[in-house]
Amino acid sequence: MKITTPKLDERDAQPYVGIRTQVTMDELGSGVIPQLIDEVLSWLQDQELAPTGPPFMRLYVIDMAGKLDMELGWPLAAAIEGEGRVAVGELPAGRYASLIYTGVQNGIAGNKALIDWAEENGIRWDRWDDPNGDAFRSRYESFLTGPDDDPDPGNWDTEVAIKLADD
Repeated sequence: MKITTPKLDERDAQPYVGIRTQVTMDELGSGVIPQLIDEVLSWLQDQELAPTGPPFMRLYVIDMAGKLDMELGWPLAAAIEGEGRVAVGELPAGRYASLIYTGVQNGIAGNKALIDWAEENGIRWDRWDDPNGDAFRSRYESFLTGPDDDPDPGNWDTEVAIKLADD
């Protein structure tokens, strides 16, 4: 399993468009990610707009035994108007911790590695307890490579990034 060393960096606010949904962990593996990513990309193409980076999954609230409140989207150069299921959002500016893991099957291990590293280094997330699970100001996974790059999901690279608490 390949997981890079975690790093800290300052990120600018990032406008995007996406579709928000709530799914269980079992439903997550049923194809909802590529379906929603493709739906948003098709909408962008209909608007004659191009994303400025790779697609991502933003996690608002995580309950591993229940539902994940998440959004699948694409970054844009500037904010635009959404329409229907496609909404406009913004990943907030601030300090983030991140790492890259290889292989979709390593998503939980990659996230755990980042969380463990943060705990070992006294890093606090911009998060709070929510009745539905663990809520985050900004936690997302960018799909750096995918089926267009390699047919084997075991070779795909994903960056997980979590916003730090402002001190």
